[in-house]
Amino acid sequence: MVTINNVHEQFATFFEGEKLKPFAYLVSKQLSEGHICIDLNEIITGDIEFPVDYRRVADIERDLSAEKLVGTSFEDRQPFILYNSRFYIQRYFAYETLILKRIKRFLENEEQAFIERKEQLLAQQDYIRELFDSKENVEHLSLEERVDWQQAASILAVLNNFTIITGGPGTGKTTTTAKLLSILRKVNPDLNVALAAPTGKAAARLAESLSGAESTTIHRLLKTIPNTHHFYYNEANTLPYDVVIIDEASMIDVTLFAKLLLAIGDGTRLILLGDKDQLASVEAGSLFRDLCLTQTESNAITPEIKQLINSLIQDSQKKVPTNDTQVVDSTLLTNHIIELKRSRRFDSNKGIGKLSKAIINNDVNQLTSYINLGKSEQVQIDTTYSEALFNQCVARYRDFIEEENIKMALKKFNEFRVLCAIREGEQGLYHINRRIEDMLARMGLLYPHIEFYQNRPIIVTSNYYNLDLYNGDIGIIRFNRDQQAVAFFDDGDGLKSIAPSLIGHCETVFAMTIHKSQGSEYGEILIVLPEKDDLNLLTRELLYTAITRAKKGVTIQSSEKGLQSTTDRQVKRTSGISERFKMSVI
Repeated sequence: MVTINNVHEQFATFFEGEKLKPFAYLVSKQLSEGHICIDLNEIITGDIEFPVDYRRVADIERDLSAEKLVGTSFEDRQPFILYNSRFYIQRYFAYETLILKRIKRFLENEEQAFIERKEQLLAQQDYIRELFDSKENVEHLSLEERVDWQQAASILAVLNNFTIITGGPGTGKTTTTAKLLSILRKVNPDLNVALAAPTGKAAARLAESLSGAESTTIHRLLKTIPNTHHFYYNEANTLPYDVVIIDEASMIDVTLFAKLLLAIGDGTRLILLGDKDQLASVEAGSLFRDLCLTQTESNAITPEIKQLINSLIQDSQKKVPTNDTQVVDSTLLTNHIIELKRSRRFDSNKGIGKLSKAIINNDVNQLTSYINLGKSEQVQIDTTYSEALFNQCVARYRDFIEEENIKMALKKFNEFRVLCAIREGEQGLYHINRRIEDMLARMGLLYPHIEFYQNRPIIVTSNYYNLDLYNGDIGIIRFNRDQQAVAFFDDGDGLKSIAPSLIGHCETVFAMTIHKSQGSEYGEILIVLPEKDDLNLLTRELLYTAITRAKKGVTIQSSEKGLQSTTDRQVKRTSGISERFKMSVI
């Protein structure tokens, strides 16, 4: 008897049909790697290894269509679906289809409200102009950075039931949100708004950015029904809000996204905020990026809407360009996706801004020049893994350790962080944290002889709703007058003190994974990439996410080959979202 150790092989054995089994195995494996489906074309091109030598997609489709367990439409209740040269597990095809149908429903309902909303905007034009009025000189900026995309995004979000606002760090996504809410409240003072994010940490940051407004996780917004995968708010019982705003939307997986859309009523606006270039969700799908990629051009806006936007922008230099007479390849989401172009945190022509742009665009020449320079403004690249440089960077932790005021110590701790791509190995999270502890102990700054030692920084790795602590929250251990260890967290207004014994799931966080750092900001960072350069998780999106956590300076320890292969490798999550939206031409 052969023991089946591979979970994907075990999954495949549940289904009859010898020709079906390898596809069942592969789709299960793809799902575990974040893909929603198999693109059959990739079997033909050899991008996906497959045991059967197929020469044409038509041959694959012929064999799969003959299988009784394979359906071809949303109505089919077979375990698998073959659609548009893609092979799905039925549930994930259903999620994808529900997302498409629900967004179409948003668009249909907003058409009916367009004239009224346009009149409301024009009635508030003086207020809107004043809200966005800035005497700032923009002549030194590029033409696309001069445009007030924040104002354009706000106007679209007032007009639309469904809006995506994307942009890199410092481009003003939450600033835009605050201003568009001001406009909506001017129109409707009784506006009922819900703010949420995929994680408790991200929800807390959103609330802080919007001056203490209440925010929660998406799961808590929808109200999880204990011991089930269902939510209290759903298609039959929709959320009681006029506006729902979701931050860090790039982190939402396909399952949660579908359930969120179903729970939003016809009269509710949904606004998604995020950075399309950042890492995607841990679970299957990269929905936010897929939706952004439905547009073949950035900030696709029809002439009529451009005219309306520009009538509300006072400064002629900040108006949306109108030299084009029509939008090419107009799709369902034309007028619904705005990318904020100007970062207030980084100058796109130097330092961190220039490096992050080179990485996300895979600009080999620019990256090579950074490597050859070694050290330049805001950026240092060390291809030798210098121990002296590592120690010099890590010595910055002295600042928070020697700070007696706990709230100030927490602030100083966020002025520097070490980021790792992996957990295991010499350049992994666990080894790097031990290495930092040892160095700081040799300097006489730490005495890590017990679990919760004085000045140990910790990151919470689970949600503790009863303690108002969330996965990703960071605190430090300090001893009280009775020499008892206490974990202190900054809750915005003051300090939150909790007995460490109540926090069963936490880790030391001198170093943290790049994934965990997503959405955070630090003064300076040290990024340690593994010497092994052929890891699939090393992608330009991962490195971009890491680099853009810093506000002042970035040091990268990586081999030259590793850095180049990382920027050359792109996150790929197979789905049918973009293609299916493009097929629905207006």
